[in-house]
Amino acid sequence: MKEEEKKPSLNIELPAEVAEGTYANLAIISHSPSEFVLDFVRVMPGAPKAKVKSRVVMNAEQTKRLLKALADNVQHYEEQFGTIKLAEQKLKFPAGFPGMQGEA
Repeated sequence: MKEEEKKPSLNIELPAEVAEGTYANLAIISHSPSEFVLDFVRVMPGAPKAKVKSRVVMNAEQTKRLLKALADNVQHYEEQFGTIKLAEQKLKFPAGFPGMQGEA
C-alpha cells in the first residue's frame, strides 16, 4: 500500500465514568444559526420535575451527519428486530425551556 493511500486513524478514548452511559427518555432539541443543542432528559412517571442529564452542542454539519447515522442505524435495527412503534404523546415543557421543541 502506498504512503498516500493509508487511511488516517483516530484513537478514541472512552473513560470508565462515561462508558456506563446515561439513561434519557426525552431529547429536547434547539438551535441557533450556527449550532444545535441536544438536551437529554430523564422523565420519571408521576414526577413533577425532570432534569437534563446531558447536553451536547454540535455544529450544523455534524448534526446532519448524526441525523443520517441515526436514520441508517434505525433502519438496520428495524431490519433485524422489526418496526419500532411510536406512542403518540403530547408533551408540556417546564419553565426554562421556552420555545424548544422536544423529540423523544
